[in-house]
Amino acid sequence: FNHWGLHISPDLDTLMYTLAGVADPDRGWGRAQESWTVLDTLSDLGGIDWFRLGDRDLAVHLERSVRMGEGETLSTVTRHLCRAFGVTATLVPPTNDEVRTMVDTTDRTLSFQEYFVRERCEPLVTGLLYQGASQATLLPEIGRSLAGDRLEAVILSPSNPYLSLDPILEIADLRHRLAASPAPVVAVSPLIQSHAFKGPTAKIMMELGFAVSTLTVAQHYADILDGIVIDPADRELSGAIADLGIKVWITDTNMANEQDKRRLAAEVISFSETIAG
Repeated sequence: FNHWGLHISPDLDTLMYTLAGVADPDRGWGRAQESWTVLDTLSDLGGIDWFRLGDRDLAVHLERSVRMGEGETLSTVTRHLCRAFGVTATLVPPTNDEVRTMVDTTDRTLSFQEYFVRERCEPLVTGLLYQGASQATLLPEIGRSLAGDRLEAVILSPSNPYLSLDPILEIADLRHRLAASPAPVVAVSPLIQSHAFKGPTAKIMMELGFAVSTLTVAQHYADILDGIVIDPADRELSGAIADLGIKVWITDTNMANEQDKRRLAAEVISFSETIAG
């Protein structure tokens, strides 16, 4: 999205900072050892300050915006930034086209960042729109990977299905490609019973009229999923999920620390390998 006249890619940057070991572990976003001189000065001048960009983070957005202004694509700039941060994993956006998540509320329509950051997810959500998704072109590298024989698995993280993953899944024919991919597609439920790991997942599900349940999540992804990882607290749902044709792996999905995250990641990979045979 655009802010202060700059192209901001929060999700890409969070992944990049995390893989580079420079993410702020306390806030869960942005750079560690950050300073706020520009933001504080802008606030003193009466500028927009609800979206907090630190000085180190701002340098990344400046570099990205300059390069994109000169004609480079988002994926090309992302590769450049990852090299600069020493990230060897391949990190790509789903498309180089503009896709905007718009949140309809009882009062007005908000952009995702306005809803999530400025309004702190407080307005009642009545609908979601992914502007430009169906017209966007899927990044060719993703299409080739999904159709190739080297792909071992596709893993859907325990993110908000409606705010975080649907904007990606709605791009072009990605959902169809996932369903047709020879590699197993596995999701990790973002819920433990009716509680989300973090963020407004449960709140949005209730406001949109969905039952707040891992079964609802499985039904939402049923056309593309081969397997889903759920918490023991949701064990009683495993039969109904299996009836959808989705294999179930039951394990502790609560991630309280780095060790928990690594253990869960290893189990998800092992589950994917089991499905693949």
